[in-house]
Amino acid sequence: MRIRIEGYDLPGRAGAPQAETLRLGGVQVGVQRRREVVGHVAVDAAQAVWELEVDTREVDDLMDVGGPWVHGRPGARFLYLSWGSTSTGEFAGFRRAKLLFGDVPGDLLRAAAGGDGVLVGRLGLTGPDGGPRCARVRPPDIVWTLR
Repeated sequence: MRIRIEGYDLPGRAGAPQAETLRLGGVQVGVQRRREVVGHVAVDAAQAVWELEVDTREVDDLMDVGGPWVHGRPGARFLYLSWGSTSTGEFAGFRRAKLLFGDVPGDLLRAAAGGDGVLVGRLGLTGPDGGPRCARVRPPDIVWTLR
């Protein structure tokens, strides 16, 4: 199944409350593949987009997902968007956002798994505190569609 995560409203954009501190700290966001964070995007980018392939299978009439991008146990699977500083030359994570497959409407998940389109999750990447969005991201803060 193909998944596209579209992030907008990054917390390092000009005029944001913590923008200067985040930019000076070399903060970036990426998607976690197993233990590694890949696809780093600078905190002041106009947008962040990641395209992933995940495995799907039927388990007791439910759609399950798996693969290197997917974390969690059956029934509680999710993707991680990980925030980290690169000021030392290496990515040092400090926050993560969880995008749970359980929050995706079942009909969209099944259609994407069936090859009817790409499952798209669109979310703002600035949290309520003005910093990087973290913790569980639930609708309406993430909108899932099929394209």
